[in-house]
This record gives sequence, C-alpha cells and structure tokens, in this order.
Amino acid sequence: MAIMLNNITTFLFFLLVNSLLFYSIQSLARPRNPNSLILGLTPASRASLPTHPKASTSSRKKLTDVLDMMEPLREVRDGYLISLSIGTPPQVIQVYMDTGSDLTWAPCGNISFDCIECDDYRNNRMMASFSPSHSSSSHRDSCTSPFCIDVHSSDNPLDPCTMAGCSLSTLVKATCSWPCPPFAYTYGAGGVVAGTLTRDTLRVHGRNLGVTQEIPRFCFGCVASSYREPIGIAGFGRGALSLPSQLGFLRKGFSHCFLAFKYANNPNISSPLIIGDIALTSKDDMQFTPMLKSPMYPNYYYVGLEAITVGNVSATEVPSSLREFDSLGNGGMLVDSGTTYTHLPEPFYSQVLSVLQSIINYPRATDMEMRTGFDLCYKVPCQNNSILTGDLLPSITFHFLNNASLVLSRGSHFYAMSAPSNSTVVKCLLFQSMDDGDYGPAGVLGSFQQQDVEVVYDMEKERIGFRPMDCASAASFQGFNKT
Repeated sequence: MAIMLNNITTFLFFLLVNSLLFYSIQSLARPRNPNSLILGLTPASRASLPTHPKASTSSRKKLTDVLDMMEPLREVRDGYLISLSIGTPPQVIQVYMDTGSDLTWAPCGNISFDCIECDDYRNNRMMASFSPSHSSSSHRDSCTSPFCIDVHSSDNPLDPCTMAGCSLSTLVKATCSWPCPPFAYTYGAGGVVAGTLTRDTLRVHGRNLGVTQEIPRFCFGCVASSYREPIGIAGFGRGALSLPSQLGFLRKGFSHCFLAFKYANNPNISSPLIIGDIALTSKDDMQFTPMLKSPMYPNYYYVGLEAITVGNVSATEVPSSLREFDSLGNGGMLVDSGTTYTHLPEPFYSQVLSVLQSIINYPRATDMEMRTGFDLCYKVPCQNNSILTGDLLPSITFHFLNNASLVLSRGSHFYAMSAPSNSTVVKCLLFQSMDDGDYGPAGVLGSFQQQDVEVVYDMEKERIGFRPMDCASAASFQGFNKT
C-alpha cells in the first residue's frame, strides 16, 4: 500500500509514545475531517486504502438475539451519530454510525481522552468519554476471546495471550486469564485509535423508542488515545466485532434514512435507523441490487455500478472495475456511511465532469473551486435570494446491477456553498476523485449522496435496496422527532 512517508512517521511515533506496538487492523472507513461539510471550507482528500483486514471465518454465539431495534441518528456536519448507552449506571456516548468498519469504540478515560491533531473538536460537547471505573458491570475482555484475536488480526489464537504475558504452560492448558492486550486500529486516511477491548452492558431501544433492552457483555474498544479520530465509532460492517454482528442481526438486516444536510445539528429530529425484521418489511416497491462479496474486504458492503446518467445524457462507459473484482479482489463500489462524499475512479470521474460541463451553461465559480478544492462550482441564479431555486441543475442518476436505479436527491450532488447574494448562489458538485483507484474499492458511495434515500441492507438475500424518500417525513411518522 502506498502511504506518504510523513503519515508513516506520525503513525509510528504515535504508537511508540503510547507503548502500543502491537498488531493493527485496518478499516475502510474514512476519518472524518472537521472541515468536510463546513460551507466554503476545504474538503478532505481520500487517502490510500488499507491493507487486507483479517476476515473472520469462525462461528460465534451471539451475545443475544435481539428481535428488532429502532435507534435515532443525529446528523452533524460530517456524519450521523448514534447514542450508545453503556455501563451500570448507564453512560451515554455519541459515536458515528459507520458501515465501513467493524470495531465499535468509545473515547475512554477517568480523567481525559487524548486526541492528537483534533484541535477543532477540543470544545465540542460531543467529546464525552466513557469511564470504566464508574461502571460496576465493566471489565476487560480476555486474551482468549475470539474478539481479542480479531482485533489483533492474528492467525494464531495464542498470539494475544502471548503478548499479554501468559506462560507457556497456561497457553498449552488454555488456562491463562490475562486480559486482552492493548490494540491499535487504523483507518484508511491515516486515523489511528489505541486502547483496550472492554465488556459492558449495552442498552438499545426495541420496536419503539420507549422500550429498552439490555445487552450484557457487549464488546467494544475503550480508547484512551487517538490520532485524528476525535469521536467514537459504531462499526456496522459484517465482521464479528461489529454492533449488528454481536447482536445477531447479520442474519437479518438493517436500514437507514439519512436526513438532508439542512437538518444538521437540529436536536428536534433524527434520522431513523431500523435494525432487524422490521427493516425488511413492505419493500416490494424498492429497487434492489446484489450485494457483492469482495475477496479482499469480505466484511464490507459492495454494489456494482453500471452507468451514471446526467439529466437525459449517459456519461461515458463505466469501467468494469466499478461492478466486478479483479483476481486480487480490487474493485466494486463500496457503500460507506463513514465516507462523506462519493468517490469515482479516474478517468471516469473526469469524464462525468466533462458531461456536466457540456450541459450546464451557468458561469463557473472558479474562486470557490480554488478555495474549497471541489472541481466543479457554478453561479446559479436564484429567486428572492432563496437557495430553493428549483431544479436548475441536471439530475444525476446511478444505475446499479439488476436494473436498480437511484436518482440523487436535490442538494446531495450540487450543494450551496454560501448564502445567496445578488440573486445568485454558488453550488459545487460534492463528488471527488478516487485516490489509488487501482487498489481496494474502485469507488465509494458516500453518506452525503445517501441523503433522503432509504437504504436497506438485506443480509438474508444478500442485496442492498435504494428508494428516494423524504426522510424528515419518515422520521416524523416513526416517532423520531421531538414534539
């Protein structure tokens, strides 16, 4: 994997000073940049994708088989947060909901949580930390735990206990009782978290928000130090460590409906996250596409992209890498709520830009392009200085395998980067090119382009469904707004 030298140096230094020179496991989730969705600020570029994570092949008994869950997701400027109620008595920690990783972790520390290069979040009230010493049900996970073996990405189940300091006799007799040694978990664009695996009681909502269920001995990362990862993460991948996997939902599925960005930081309404059988009911009119299984990253969610239509014009031929994998497992389009913007590989990305430029006749806002790093910005006329100017820009439709199509919602492709001025508003295309498109996923469907779309992960039938929806109305109907 090609990583810039300074990223490697920073990473190694971080591990050294924290005395955590252990095996690391990689995730596909992109670290959240605090500037990602701030109007007019520079978007983060996607870094090289990681090396192979270890696929979990062992069969595990779930902590519990919860029938159904409904959880509210709070929209913030760079993602969607789920509240985890952990411990006895409960401590509520808000973390990102991320379909592009497995590990669930929370900032931990009886005194403070240390985050390197997280200055923009220093005074953020979301940075609440979990305190294990204040929970009577909290304890370290064992070095013999399959979760410990997973987080250390070990092929030898004895490795974690050896690292923990167990004697050879206890290893042979399988009697070592030492806790799982500290781990380091790295993310695709250079973020790192370091901590220990912890078990504690997790409380989740049932079929309605007024009912809660207790999940004993839920396993998560108790992270004391991180690099560019200021807020915890709830991993929703297909690996054993993920939240839906531990709760037994990978035999069923889940769905989410992300609110439009205009609702960001609105405390009165939440995006619905539905988990279990109720997420899969009444979906006869939904368009489904097969869930592709990546031999390189089997724990994550891939679909095949066949075409992109701009207005009534088809973009140039989509490369086959966006709908199939090569012999090494590279390719496919990753559906990732942990990546903000949709990424397309070159030269296809530039060809899509060319089609847009040939259709749109408004003047370019090159100053905004230079300031933000987005590649295509326009000065769009608006009436009465209102951003809601109607469909003045062409629609963009994604066509997936099995004749499934998704028309991106208004505001999820071209977005207003500033307030209107002189009956004009500057809107930029919130797509980006895929770095290292020949390695790992060929493209990524980011969370911003999933706004006002019901996305259903049908694990039983191995398919993903997309349906345009007014997620604010859906949230109100399902009781996710405060009255």
